[in-house]
Amino acid sequence: MKVCSLYGAGFYYMPGTDMCIKIGGWTRAEITGGNLNGNMTWGPFNGAANNRTTSNVAMRARGYITADAREQTAYGVARAYIAVGLSTSDVGLNNAANQFSANRAFVQWAGFTAGLAVSFYDFYSVPAAQYRGGYLPASDTGDGGWWVWGYTAQLGGGFSATIAAEERRTTQIIDGTCASFGGGAFGTGAAPTFASTPTCGSYATGAYPTAITAGGFPLAAGSGLSPGFGSYGGLQVPDIVGNLRVDQAWGSAQVMAAYHDVNASYYSATSSSAPSVGNLAHPSDAAGWAVGAGLKVNFPMIAAGDYFQTQVNYSQGAMRYLFNTPNTNWGFASGAGTLGNTAYGVLSDCVFGGTAAAGVTTNATGCQLTTGWGFNASYEHYWTPQWHQSLYGAYYAVNYDSAANNMLCSAAGFGNGTTTVGASSLANAGCNNNWNMWGIGSRLQWDVTKSFYVGVEALYERLDSASSGASSVGGFTSGANGASLSTSSASAWTFTLRMHKDFLP
Repeated sequence: MKVCSLYGAGFYYMPGTDMCIKIGGWTRAEITGGNLNGNMTWGPFNGAANNRTTSNVAMRARGYITADAREQTAYGVARAYIAVGLSTSDVGLNNAANQFSANRAFVQWAGFTAGLAVSFYDFYSVPAAQYRGGYLPASDTGDGGWWVWGYTAQLGGGFSATIAAEERRTTQIIDGTCASFGGGAFGTGAAPTFASTPTCGSYATGAYPTAITAGGFPLAAGSGLSPGFGSYGGLQVPDIVGNLRVDQAWGSAQVMAAYHDVNASYYSATSSSAPSVGNLAHPSDAAGWAVGAGLKVNFPMIAAGDYFQTQVNYSQGAMRYLFNTPNTNWGFASGAGTLGNTAYGVLSDCVFGGTAAAGVTTNATGCQLTTGWGFNASYEHYWTPQWHQSLYGAYYAVNYDSAANNMLCSAAGFGNGTTTVGASSLANAGCNNNWNMWGIGSRLQWDVTKSFYVGVEALYERLDSASSGASSVGGFTSGANGASLSTSSASAWTFTLRMHKDFLP
């Protein structure tokens, strides 16, 4: 085989053709301990019960084979890239299984990128700074990949602009009329009763993910929806994403924006278990959006390889541009019985409510968009050419307007939801679904060779909980079911050891 030097090290000409190909890949083994909640991807606040069934040590092995094929055309290089492999993990139950995994399969040509690649909204690289990438929120789609069809124009001087149609980023839409039927903010408690009981579930299934119970206290879990889908309608419009970017010797910067169609399914029906066509009223589509800015600055004057990176995001109705992973309701229980405390946070794109019968809606609301903002930042420092360490952190906040908060509280039993729904919902005193989280961590890595490293990481996270207030639903009064309803902030530590070998430098 003949070496192809056009595209860098590792490429060879495919015999009898002008096409160059590079075969690569990597293999990784790691173990994580602490408050990881038996999950190597979504982490400590994914509905953590913290009881005798909770696993706090997990092992994982992953491996990928990559193929990169390129050839010259009259309009530039035509490239195809694919990465396929396996991922297996175990949390002490001896049920680990090899699972096929693929995170790249795209074509690039004449400025176009199409297929499973990375969202053009993204800038901050989570894997570059931390091992447990999914434990802190971020927009980064790099690990799992994202479907895109985009065009990038090179403007000269390192400047570029991209416009793309992308896979929509959905977080659950919540039907505030039926939230308790789907588990409620606090799980499987008594469902509200209505004058004309709505038929929930036909179109608004899974308004909240499946509940778990900690010490007799129900707590919403994230495992029911991966990611949350809730009351979304079918795909009608892909997300539209654009960015302006500059890459130069000092580093890089980007501003980006995304449009997201928030299309809820239907209002709950009051007339039958199988709603007729006359009952199919629904909220109007709402325009979700996200904006962000990112910056990366190199600091060779401190040490070769040093750099700082950060990204800030703000969104209404498109929360997965903040919480790509973990994209779930947050929850963490500690203690048991009447001494137990719970921290939680409901994550959604919008909340709506109301009922419909024979085409007439009652107490109907539009889609009340959820607002959120947050940022990530990290600094990478090289102590020596082989030893380097990152310090990273993140902060994210989720906010609901008064109408959405009234519906969430009422439907979960912390308002007047036993008799009214939708626009007539009212929250009891002290029920506030706004919440935030933050975390800080550090990773130390030894590059034994250019293609083999060993590293350790420590990560601290804190969830500042939403609050429930007083319950109006039987079974949720303080001390009932062997648990109190007190909510408070929660913290979690995790520690990771990793060993990684690339097939090529």
